[in-house]
Amino acid sequence: MSEASDLPARADAVVVGAGHNGLVCATLLARAGLTVLVLEAADVIGGATRTENPFPKVPGLRHSTGSYLLGLMPPELLATLDVRIPVLRRDPHYFLPTPGGPGAPYLLFGSDTAATRQQLAQMFSPADVAADDALQAELAALRTDLAPAWLAEPLPVQETAERYVRPALRQVFVDLVRGSVADHLARFEFRSELLVSMYAVTDGLSGVNAGPDDPGTGHNFLVHNMCRLPGSDGTWMIAEGGMGTVSRIFADAARAAGADLRTDTPVTAITLDGGAASGVVLADGRQVATTVVVGACDPYRLIALLPDGALPAGLGARMAAVRRPGTTLKLNLALTGLPRFSCLPSGAPSPFGSTIHLLPGSSSLVDGGGAAPMAALRAMWADVRAGRLPAEPTIEWYLHTTVDPSLADDAGHHSSALFVQSVPYELAGTTWDEALPGYVSRLVDICERYAPGTADLIADAVPLPPPGIERHFGITGGHIHHVDNTVSFTDRMPYATGVDGVYAGSAGCHPAGSVIGAAGHNAAQRILADLGR
Repeated sequence: MSEASDLPARADAVVVGAGHNGLVCATLLARAGLTVLVLEAADVIGGATRTENPFPKVPGLRHSTGSYLLGLMPPELLATLDVRIPVLRRDPHYFLPTPGGPGAPYLLFGSDTAATRQQLAQMFSPADVAADDALQAELAALRTDLAPAWLAEPLPVQETAERYVRPALRQVFVDLVRGSVADHLARFEFRSELLVSMYAVTDGLSGVNAGPDDPGTGHNFLVHNMCRLPGSDGTWMIAEGGMGTVSRIFADAARAAGADLRTDTPVTAITLDGGAASGVVLADGRQVATTVVVGACDPYRLIALLPDGALPAGLGARMAAVRRPGTTLKLNLALTGLPRFSCLPSGAPSPFGSTIHLLPGSSSLVDGGGAAPMAALRAMWADVRAGRLPAEPTIEWYLHTTVDPSLADDAGHHSSALFVQSVPYELAGTTWDEALPGYVSRLVDICERYAPGTADLIADAVPLPPPGIERHFGITGGHIHHVDNTVSFTDRMPYATGVDGVYAGSAGCHPAGSVIGAAGHNAAQRILADLGR
């Protein structure tokens, strides 16, 4: 990277933010012949798609601190960019333990479909196998139909159905996008509530500020089932070297195309001349002239960079109406060894590498006690809405060093993470500073119920509650999807903002929040079309 002192006075396009979408957009604009300057406020590229060394007590251990897996990036986008991201298949990829000893039920799903069906039948019932087959077949059809829509300008939901979805599934698609994940899963008549809860949590509630009965959680469920990466069979993959590998490869492509990438260069304002983009102002007062500004930061950050009243009133009101803070907590852990799950018999495949689901209500399968799983989910969401920390939140537990040993340090520590949802952004009657140490202990206690001795393995713990995510990654409200994924298609931030020369191209745009890259691609296509290129 060039030194900040020799910043160009002018560029054809300035991209604000060097997350993966910004890098995709910069690459495509530069390949089209534009001079492109990417300005990143942080000292590293990647946004929330980064690999860091976050542990003060274990400084050599590397870890994906924001996003954890690569799943939703369209293969067509990778082909367009002419890049290859090294990914590692997780097999098994789903682990649902219960807090009991040997003989307690569990699910450990991998690439062996027959074994998965056998587990479902043994732990639950043949009716659950039939329900799961029907669910997966329907999702596979929707995934195929909807794929082209992700690399195009969004249409309203009904028009999307008519343009892309096969007639037999159009109403299913509309109802799913507009409705709740609980209602959608109820269509399949699963017998096991724990199975329904697992699907509701991992796909319907992941990263959203919503409960299982809220409209739009069906859209999040659909989004999370859009994995089409080659060789994945619909499962999300580990990026070798952590998620920072994705950003590094995209940054290399952007530089090779001629884009100029700068870190430690925060933008504080977008200037307009006659209502059209004329440049950006940096934190140190310098200015760069341009007629195209792309907000690859979150939409609320982009809106704040514009002069008051510049954004069309209707769009400003719509984005204000869908604005929600984040409700996820990330507990990054450095471990001296691997936990031992008490429900797993000796000789079982390693559960590490998989997404490990610690679900409220799972104990009901062991001793019949406690709340039923869906009731426990609803109680969790009621706590969050009241500003309370749930006693038993949903947890996705990740431990990737067994699949990707390149992350480990010389001493063999393991990097791990608890992805916790849902928690309030603001706490009632206390603060995160006061409550966080005790809540971290609570989360570790939950892990202990499934894998006794986990606490003794923790060499360091670095928690990021929603305000911490906001500070660390620079995302408004700490919302990992920028705009809640209950908001879909044309209701998300548009690529063309209505301010001449000002565009958006981040996770807050169509198709959704996650590591997808389609928003950066689509924003670039819109810009080039508007420029007649």
